[in-house]
Amino acid sequence: MKIHELAPAPGSKRARRRVGRGIAGKGGKTAGRGTKGALARDSSKLGFEGGQMPLTQRVPKLRGFKNPFRVAYTIVNLDALERLGRTEVDPDVLRAAGLVHKRGLVKVLGEGELTTRVNVSAHAFSASAASAIRAAGGTVAVLPPPFGHGRPPAKGNALTAR
Repeated sequence: MKIHELAPAPGSKRARRRVGRGIAGKGGKTAGRGTKGALARDSSKLGFEGGQMPLTQRVPKLRGFKNPFRVAYTIVNLDALERLGRTEVDPDVLRAAGLVHKRGLVKVLGEGELTTRVNVSAHAFSASAASAIRAAGGTVAVLPPPFGHGRPPAKGNALTAR
């Protein structure tokens, strides 16, 4: 069998009904549209359902999706660490300085320059921030999250003691 020999099963394909071609055929006169009304005309409103509340208005709106496993960081840039003028920086120091919120995870990003030696403890670091802190002679310490967050293991994939 070749591609040009392919054909649908006999009787499975039918020509479409040509309506509105006179009263002799099945779809004559009103062409299956009933009489009068908006839907009998040549154009009708998109999504119109005959006066019934349209589907687009029936579905709930503005609900969206909130990811329960999202990890939100409060970001601090290197130039902010430089302005602090401290040699030891951790989330408590940043909270006292008003740079981060009361709770939450802290991530250090690499915007700005660091000229002094600073030992930084935070929950996350960008690669550029970590290299800039180490280049200035400081240290980088990654803190564990203060609360158990993250995606729980999938059902049946829980880690078991061996």
